[in-house]
Amino acid sequence: MNTAVLAPLAMECFANRAANRMTPYGARRSEILSADALALAQRELSQWQGYAPTPLHSLPALAQALGVASVQYKDEGGRFGLGSFKALGGAYAVARLLCRQLGERLGRSLSTQDLLTPEVRALCAGITVTCATDGNHGRSVAWGAQRFGCGCVIYIHATVSEGRKDAIAHYGAQVVRTSGNYDDAVRQADADAQAQGRFVISDTSYPGYMDVPRDVMQGYQLMVQEAAEQLSQRPTHIFVQAGVGGLAAAVCGYFWERDGGDRPTFVVVEPDKADCLAQSAKAGQLKAVTGDIDTLMAGLACGEVSHLAWEILEKGTDAYCVISDAAAVAAMRLLAQPLGGDPVIVAGESAVAGVAAAIASSQSVQARQVLGLNSGSRILFFGSEAATDPALYAQLVGESAQAVAARAKEHA
Repeated sequence: MNTAVLAPLAMECFANRAANRMTPYGARRSEILSADALALAQRELSQWQGYAPTPLHSLPALAQALGVASVQYKDEGGRFGLGSFKALGGAYAVARLLCRQLGERLGRSLSTQDLLTPEVRALCAGITVTCATDGNHGRSVAWGAQRFGCGCVIYIHATVSEGRKDAIAHYGAQVVRTSGNYDDAVRQADADAQAQGRFVISDTSYPGYMDVPRDVMQGYQLMVQEAAEQLSQRPTHIFVQAGVGGLAAAVCGYFWERDGGDRPTFVVVEPDKADCLAQSAKAGQLKAVTGDIDTLMAGLACGEVSHLAWEILEKGTDAYCVISDAAAVAAMRLLAQPLGGDPVIVAGESAVAGVAAAIASSQSVQARQVLGLNSGSRILFFGSEAATDPALYAQLVGESAQAVAARAKEHA
């Protein structure tokens, strides 16, 4: 292992006491995420204009530095031109909701392609969707609403950047800034939706609200299936960043359903200012992180766990890693200025949590033992976003995303 080329990164890492790799995936989890539902999502999303599998990058120099056999990075920066994997979730959930609502009205089953017909699109105009967001999910919902012709109101909390606000408004949504944190914005969006007759398209679930978040997570699983098909060997370890847990549950559920007890070691990574999953694991029950959860990793700045995600992650997660903002910035810079001949990658601050945790884990004897990392390990990361806030990216990395992307193109 040659970690001398990597700056030391601080991290907390611990095994999940509730994990039981012999627990079957089971009917309850299949109600949340299943191969059949993924097949439907794949049929629908693969027909959308602009759909293409995103690239899977191999990073052999980083693998050598970490003392593992291989490192693979699924790069979601180009997904449908929206800059993040969220395009698979929020927009798909909008389409599914419109199909349900208008299908009932018309007395027939609708597909997402039916929504593009003049007859059905005219009916879409009478429906308004809404959600709270840190940025990427709201952009996806707004894009989906514009695509299918329905109204859209997006709520952002106090610390969401103007750049992310403008990116959402670009798709025609009304953007409302609220006081407080992300979870406060979720509650405001829900209250206003009830008063105004809007439909909430949230990526987090709670009692009485499960169908839409399930669709969101099912859309995410298409990304996981793409990665599984692109890999020549199954990974031994997957590090996945978590906000409310939807992405993490989609990844964990995919491999758990198919591989059972032989699935990869699954590691959930969170910011130290918004570690609601790690805190819940320690407490043995759902636990909210309250107060200031203002992390640079804006897409992960969530204080409350999605109940559906917890159904999968409570026992499906093998270990938790909690990292600092500084660790994320270091990982962003590393991917922009990679080791050896590794590809140049534009990665946003929420995309790199897994990379940062793996670097920190490689530098710790204790963490390597907890995670079972060794020279034969094959690590998979899901790079969930590119530079979704270009101004912040340039500030953190020291050069613009355009300049890094130009170097990436030359390198390729």
